Amino acid sequence: MSQMADLGAYDGAATPVYHTLVGEDITRLPDGTVVTRWKESTVGVPDVAQVRCIMKKRKLPSGVFRVSARFEVPVMESVSGQNAAGYTAPPKVAFVDTVEVVGYFHERSTVTSRRLVRQLAANIMGNIGTSVAPQTAGPLPQLFDQLIAQT
Repeated sequence: MSQMADLGAYDGAATPVYHTLVGEDITRLPDGTVVTRWKESTVGVPDVAQVRCIMKKRKLPSGVFRVSARFEVPVMESVSGQNAAGYTAPPKVAFVDTVEVVGYFHERSTVTSRRLVRQLAANIMGNIGTSVAPQTAGPLPQLFDQLIAQT
């Protein structure tokens, strides 16, 4: 199994910001699901407001592998006003924008066939109409293509 490493990517802001997510924990659930969690650790931002990534791998009773990657970006409420004593409450998370990508792969599928469908989905999500080489390294390609969960 591959080592748990930091994840890094730019967001989709008008001026893109690079986010680094560090490994938080790995859990093996009673049903055999491996759950790996990463979170950003931005100074001055409450833990509940950190960007998160959760990846899961589970072999279903049918022999099909279910793998998923979930990305969560909490959005803080804006704080305005104060009480008569001058106290301003700290902001809370207003909502969390979430994207989850799920793959179902038969145990007879191959790395090549899984990579093909993953890259097709990635290209359509990114509106990429030209030929690009698929990424083969990193936690998500390893999970979806090679069925290797981080440890």
